[in-house]
This record gives sequence, structure tokens and C-alpha cells, in this order.
Amino acid sequence: MPIQTTNPYNNKVVKTFEEISDDQLEKKLGKADKAYRSWKNTDVKERAQLLQKVADLMRQKKTELSKLITLEMGKLIAQSESEIEMCASVYEYYAQNAAEFLKDKPMKVKSGKAFVRLTPTGIILAVEPWNYPFNQVARLAAPNIVGGNVLILKHASNVPQCAAMIEQLFKEAGAPDGIFTNLPMGPKRIAKLAEDQRITGMSLTGSEKAGSSLAEAAGKNLKKSVLELGGSDAFVILDDADVDLAVEKAVLGRFNNMGQACTSSKRLIAMEKVADEFLQKLISKIENLKVGDPMDRDTQIGPLSSEDAAKKVAKQVSDSVQQGAKVLIGGKRIKREGAFMEFTILTDIKPGMVAYGEEIFGPVASFYKVKTEQAAIDLANDTGYGLGGSVFSKDTERAVRVASQIDTGMVFINQNVASQPDLPFGGTKRSGYGRELSALGIEEFMNRKLIYIPE
Repeated sequence: MPIQTTNPYNNKVVKTFEEISDDQLEKKLGKADKAYRSWKNTDVKERAQLLQKVADLMRQKKTELSKLITLEMGKLIAQSESEIEMCASVYEYYAQNAAEFLKDKPMKVKSGKAFVRLTPTGIILAVEPWNYPFNQVARLAAPNIVGGNVLILKHASNVPQCAAMIEQLFKEAGAPDGIFTNLPMGPKRIAKLAEDQRITGMSLTGSEKAGSSLAEAAGKNLKKSVLELGGSDAFVILDDADVDLAVEKAVLGRFNNMGQACTSSKRLIAMEKVADEFLQKLISKIENLKVGDPMDRDTQIGPLSSEDAAKKVAKQVSDSVQQGAKVLIGGKRIKREGAFMEFTILTDIKPGMVAYGEEIFGPVASFYKVKTEQAAIDLANDTGYGLGGSVFSKDTERAVRVASQIDTGMVFINQNVASQPDLPFGGTKRSGYGRELSALGIEEFMNRKLIYIPE
């Protein structure tokens, strides 16, 4: 895949970039290694100050950065602005809390004294996706850089200007050369990077295929890895739910960012008592929305990230319909220039259908009606994925009871799955392993060093 900016609003190539050469790559790795050897010994206050400056710069440049997101991957401009604010809050969160997170952790021992000290390990490779081009990077960069590691970034090939801008932000914030390094290169060179002993950890957010490949390369070279992969989140509406609230959160949960999120509420599972009301109100919310330029604040439906992405989603819907699923609304490409797809709801979905087993990374919701609470739990668990999920009920204890039986990394009660700096983020099963954000996120690529002092 070429490294280029292609505006998905009109599918026109804006700018093309050359991959770095092997010699250039070696120089960048050398600088990163040199930077690490100095950075690991800096005081956490100095590292925190750098993150705070990055956060401040992002807020100052929010308009410029937001337009860059919208240009490269088509996100509605207001949502791009929200991403920049979220990203800044991640840097700020670790700037404010790192000193506490990195404190020695005393242990209870039979004799003597012991504590665990978190110490940095080296260069961390981040392989990141296009759907949240600034925020996905922040979730790994912030905790690792403030912890004393340094980061090298292999970003998605369709957001090269976002990738370059992140590196520029660190430079403007005063980061020493090599603390954050952007590597404009294709995915085939990742396995070679895994062999480099200067790189001590590898993290990927993306597809199962890419995650499996990175995990294999990391394992072969005895490196720690963290994976955040696909999802098919269940959005469970119990028979005592606040239907209007569930509808409001379903719209956000499934159709925000044109449904291009691993934690999108892809499977809407409603108990019979409230199913018809929920479905009718949901359809009324998403029909007759304004389609147009994502830079226009009046636009409600923008393009997907690329023409290939739109084609794939349309084919998954078409294949599901051929297998017996029914389209309640949408279901087709929008007939206009650009990577557009209608907001879609499918029903009558059975095991074996594409919509049942595959992740549809676009504005397509699969709707299921079930008779019992247990049937909702069983359906929610009938997937290889396990990233997030939601449960709606006016009875919080009941909702928590149901949530505890759903095999997934995160469950939100009366809320669509969301990301915030102080909540751990990650999944299980085919959705990956490890955690980002919160205090847990800062520990993933740190050495938990035991120090023991005998009596």
C-alpha cells in the first residue's frame, strides 16, 4: 500500500510520500537508542513537563490538527476536534499522575524489606491504525515516554501527515531528538524491526491478521507485545431498560466515526418487551441524515476512510443479504463521489452468515431480538471477539450481574463503550491482550524490578 494522503470525500490523491531507506532507518534507530540511554535517567517531573507541553500544543493547534484528520481519513470535523481534545487529555493525565504511578510498591514479606520498582526497558515500537490517528498513538506514547522509554511509530499508510505531525509536536514541545520517531514505511519491514535488539517491546492496534503477524515476530524474538484488535461488541438492552437512553447511546456507539471503531456497538441485542420500540426509535434517529463534506459542520454522514473500506463493508452487507439477512434501513453505497456508505441495520441474522461472525468496520448494525436474559448473554458470548460491551437496565445490580457473565475486556453499564484516560482499555479472546490507559497502561512495557533488603 503506498504511503499517501487520499481524501476519502472525493478519492483524490493529495500527497505521496517515499518510504525511508534502510540507511535512514538505521540512523533513526541509532538516535532513538542514544536518546533512551539518556532519557531513562531523567527525573519523572521532566518527562511529565514534556507531556504537558504536548497536550498544550495540541489544544493550541486543534483546528489545524482536526482538519488533518478529516482530510486523511474522512472523520466529521467535530468528531476530529473531539479526538484532539481526548488525545490532549491522555498526555495531560499521564503528566499529572505519572509520579504516583511510578512510585515504589512495597511488598509484605516474612522477613526483611522488599519493594517493586518500575524501570524503563528501551525502544517501544508502535504500529497504529488510521481510525483515531492521533489518539491511538497517544495511548501508547504518553505512558511509555513518561515512564522513561522512547517510542518509534509505524503508522497506517493512509495517514502519513498525521504521523509526521505527531513527531513535529514532540519536537516543538522540546523533546530530545529520538524520544519520538516517525517511521514512514510499509508493514513488510516490521518483522525485520522485531529482530533488532534495541527494540524491547511491540504494540499493535489493528486487524487480527496484522496482530497475529506482529505477535509471531515478537514471540520469535522474545519481546513483550500488546495487541488491541477487532471487536464485535454486544449492546444488550434488557427488558427494564430506559429505551430512549439506549437509543441515544446506540447511535453514538455504533455510528460515531462512521462505525469505524474496534469498540463500536456492532451487535444490538434487545429483549422482546422493548425490542420493537427500541428498533423503531433507532431507525427514526438515523434516517434522513445529511450526507456531505466532512469538513462541513452540518454534515451528519461522511465518507469511510477509503474507497477500499467502503467496498468491503458493502460486500459484507451484500453477502449477508444473500445468505438470508434482511435490510431494515440502508444497505447500499451512496451514489456520489467518495467513499460513502448508507447507515444500515440488518436483522434475521443467523450463525454462519457474514454479519454474524465477521467484524463489519463501518456504519452497519446487526439487530437481534431475544426472549430471555440468558439468551442475551449467550448471544453476546457467541463470538470469537472480546473487546467491549454494554448492558442497559434500570436495575444496576442486574446489569452488573449480566455484565459479569459477558466474556469481554470491558463492559459499560447504561453507556456505550467509551475511552477515557483513567479507565483501562483492552480485550480478551481474538480481540488481543494487554491494557492501555490508566495506571495499568504505564506498566505494560516497564520492568517490574524486585528489590529485596534482608534484615
